[in-house]
Amino acid sequence: MTEAILEPDLPICDAHHHLWDREDVGAYLAAEMGADAAAGHRVESTVYVEARTFWRPDGPEALRPLGETEFALGQAAMAAGGRYGPVRIAEAIVGHADLTLGGRVEAVLDAHLRIAGARFKGVRHSGAFVDDPSIRASHTAPPAGLYAMPAFREGMAVLGRMGLTFDAWQFHPQLAEVAALADALPDLPIVLNHVGGVLGIGSYKDRRQEVFEAWRADIRDLARRQNVWVKLGGLGMTIGGFRLHRRDTRPSSEELAALWRPYIETCVEAFGPTRGMFESNFPVDRGSCDYVELWNAFKRITAGASAGEKALLYRDTARRFYRMG
Repeated sequence: MTEAILEPDLPICDAHHHLWDREDVGAYLAAEMGADAAAGHRVESTVYVEARTFWRPDGPEALRPLGETEFALGQAAMAAGGRYGPVRIAEAIVGHADLTLGGRVEAVLDAHLRIAGARFKGVRHSGAFVDDPSIRASHTAPPAGLYAMPAFREGMAVLGRMGLTFDAWQFHPQLAEVAALADALPDLPIVLNHVGGVLGIGSYKDRRQEVFEAWRADIRDLARRQNVWVKLGGLGMTIGGFRLHRRDTRPSSEELAALWRPYIETCVEAFGPTRGMFESNFPVDRGSCDYVELWNAFKRITAGASAGEKALLYRDTARRFYRMG
């Protein structure tokens, strides 16, 4: 049974979600996103983040990710007419480009911008890799040490020159690599996805307190870089080891808040509301919880925050980072 909506008038920009139509997990498109957003929380706009969806099946390898930007723009156009509710789906688009192309990535970024215009805000080139064969690397199959590669950093510098942003996705043992990247490119806005990718599976299973303390130390250190921001969410992913996806009943927002509070509060304390933004990470986190309960859980965690702090965390910080008007 769906819970009553907490703080229904609080405006939200969902700072991170995906859309796809996949044989293994089914469809989550503008209609499904719109239904979730219309379930009671005041979700006004969303940020679409790449997930290797509908890449072009042929043509030059470097240009194949353009298919995803075309797809996201099409979904945004479908939602713009109001058929799926008032939410502005994919008001901002974060696509993929192979940053190891170095300076040559500029042509790819120009092509993304020709497709989506100002709606195209930046790139996510995932670096999530850990030396544990039981933990799969992220969807673009990055090598170890991607963020330190000279060609990759050359591509990152192109992002900065073009006024674009970078979404960093890696696992928590790699947070020092993000810090080094931020130090090398201090003028480039970087946002950490999913509170830094805390692991609770494989060799990290049943080590929650030990992992938390190591993660917290790295988060506090990373927050010293003023060009790094953080997305507050993604804790419903199976990699976190909470095992919510294996339950017979869906968790309540009270349960979610109790599990997630230490991670959310640590990030907010470290980065502050001006560099922290809430995300649903749907439909990935949909495997563990429902959209209504997810946002209710966040609202329970921030119950003691001021109205100004909530405005930043739920909408304004995301809109500022992604230059959404």
